[in-house]
Amino acid sequence: MNVVLFSHGRGGRSRHFNLAHPICLGVLGTLVLAILGTAFALGMQLGQRSGQSLGSRETQRWSQVLNEQKSEIAELKAKLQERVDAMAIRIAQLDAHVIRIDALGKRLTDMANIDRREFNFDDEPPTGSPESEDEGVSQDLPDVSASLAQLEQRVDLRDAQLSALENVIQARNLNAAIHPEGRPVMQGFISSYFGERDDPFTGHEAFHKGIDFAGNAGEPVVAVAAGVVTWAGNRLGYGTLVEINHGKGYVTRYAHNERTLVSVGETVTRGQPIALMGSTGRSTGPHVHFEVLRNGRQVNPLSFTGH
Repeated sequence: MNVVLFSHGRGGRSRHFNLAHPICLGVLGTLVLAILGTAFALGMQLGQRSGQSLGSRETQRWSQVLNEQKSEIAELKAKLQERVDAMAIRIAQLDAHVIRIDALGKRLTDMANIDRREFNFDDEPPTGSPESEDEGVSQDLPDVSASLAQLEQRVDLRDAQLSALENVIQARNLNAAIHPEGRPVMQGFISSYFGERDDPFTGHEAFHKGIDFAGNAGEPVVAVAAGVVTWAGNRLGYGTLVEINHGKGYVTRYAHNERTLVSVGETVTRGQPIALMGSTGRSTGPHVHFEVLRNGRQVNPLSFTGH
């Protein structure tokens, strides 16, 4: 096959090429390969640039996501630290409160004259646990759970100790309140003692089961201990009588009153006026016949009046 090429301009000349000639075929092949290679190279460069641009955008996007997550983690960590700090402060406040309770317990123990070994407010509550595999490993944040558990144990122990101490003190106060002590009159003198004496009516020797306090008619007669009124009215020989049961086997009687100021079933306290002095019943003048009974038997009231 022949190829004719014409040149431009005046006197244009034509050239003939025979493509079947080996030299022409070589040149043509080389030219085609060069064009294809150039096109391939250009395509590779364009593809590479496009891929690099796409990869850069993906990298930037994921880098932004990671930065946002880092910020969120830092924010959560800061909030957690704030809560831990707040809890640590609260634990410290509660611990200070428990220390004040310990001081109160010590004072109450001393005031009640109780052996401190019975109510020890100095030692920490006994605790224990199996050895942990993580023992000896330090932690960055305070072990709030362990602190709370220890504080809870300490509070429970102190609560139990204070309750027991309160019961002991109340029992002692109650025992002191119901124990007969003092004089049944605010003023006056003892006109007759407990024991054998001459009966003022018969002149014969008789056993006097109480103490007589002489005074003026209408003066108050007071209870010598707390208790419950079991009699308030007339009784043969006693005249107008007030009888009080104090528990623990103790009963007191206040006889020959002008009138009573309390009624049966009423609770009275030490020093409370219960009657007005008189001379009712088997009496020779205004006075109070005062008896103390222990387990149903009269005992000498002198040991309870402070004389």
